[in-house]
Amino acid sequence: MSQQLFEDDVKFLQRFLKSAGFNPGKIDGIWGSKTDAAEDEFLKKSEQIAASYGKFYQRSERNIITLHPKAQEAARQFLKRLQDAGINARIISGTRTYAEQDALYAKGRTQPGSKVTNAKGGQSNHNFGIAWDIGIFDSQGNYQGESPQYDKAAEVGLFAGLEWGGNWQSFQDKPHYQMVTNLAIQQVKERFEKGEYYI
Repeated sequence: MSQQLFEDDVKFLQRFLKSAGFNPGKIDGIWGSKTDAAEDEFLKKSEQIAASYGKFYQRSERNIITLHPKAQEAARQFLKRLQDAGINARIISGTRTYAEQDALYAKGRTQPGSKVTNAKGGQSNHNFGIAWDIGIFDSQGNYQGESPQYDKAAEVGLFAGLEWGGNWQSFQDKPHYQMVTNLAIQQVKERFEKGEYYI
């Protein structure tokens, strides 16, 4: 096994793998041979996707590998469009466990002026492997928190089946992209936790 995903939350990993079509056996939070084999199959599939769609900066690669295979394909197509348009973007956030999401939510409540997330664990598409955030970087590799390039990225990068957080009304999130599921977030959560398909 070359890499362990979500190593602090085996149950989360099992749900993730099963809902993506890789059978880890019983969703019980216990690491076993079936979970190990399912993760290996997932990683092999991820390598095939990377070979087909191209690889990017290491930071992007670390986050893309955490996504559902369909989202990996979409993320790579998206980044290629941005690259071709001369936009220096990297994927700086991919899938988060519920615990990681809760920690991010808490950060937004305890740090005044911090606009991080309005979603608790299980309330964000980041928790289901179908969302990612980008960062724009200048020619020296410095992160740009605010830049007209975020709007430009959406102009050139969006395609059918992909949604941009910059189009949201209540909480605009220009770095955020997610796959369209045509399901309410609660439905996605229920399917994810049962290891069922939602995309």
